[in-house]
Amino acid sequence: MALTTLAPDTPVTEIRDHLRTHGYAIVADVVAPEILDRLEEEAAPFVEASAAGRDAYDGQHTRRTGQLIARCPASRPLVVHPTVVGTVRAFLDHVTAIQLHLTQIISIEPGESAQKLHRDQMAFDFFPFPADYHVQCNTMWALTDFTVENGATRIAPGTSAMSDADAAEVGVEAAEMARGSVLFYDGKVLHGGGANLSDGVRRGVNITYAVGWVRQEENQYLACPPEVARTLDDDLL
Repeated sequence: MALTTLAPDTPVTEIRDHLRTHGYAIVADVVAPEILDRLEEEAAPFVEASAAGRDAYDGQHTRRTGQLIARCPASRPLVVHPTVVGTVRAFLDHVTAIQLHLTQIISIEPGESAQKLHRDQMAFDFFPFPADYHVQCNTMWALTDFTVENGATRIAPGTSAMSDADAAEVGVEAAEMARGSVLFYDGKVLHGGGANLSDGVRRGVNITYAVGWVRQEENQYLACPPEVARTLDDDLL
């Protein structure tokens, strides 16, 4: 069964509810193509300089390019997009403060195999957070179209509160979406990059958020130097 896609004018509370129920939500056509064009241009030299992964999990035909706040000003409207920030705050409404957790462009190149399914909250040294306590709300923006053939992110819907054994029995679905759409997914849902069987690169912008009391996966105070941080507006800061 295909994953559900919501309209761009869907209220953030409805996006939040879908995310809480299924572990994911796809919202179509959220950002203008011009912003993505500018982001691709700004990111191109950094993507080219990024090394491929070291093993099958990281993807030996996959490049990850971080430090987007400093390197790519066009990434900043994605980070503070009202639909995203509103949904993140609604989803993580059990805390008073949220923070930017990670920024990266993930480029899955032709020939890449499917990534092992995993839960992103494992980044906190596999700490056993309670099943009903979420520490993350993640996004994946489609910088190119996401299709089954080119490695669209695979989601095992409804697995957020399941044990690994039970979740292993749940089928996965590709988060197919057009360029400019965004996939929300929580830190507990099983997911992974797909195999790229096409002749083009599948490129997504992975921007994740976390509750304010955990350590960031990408330390923004090191990733964004003071001379750049001084130029950012208050919302982004």
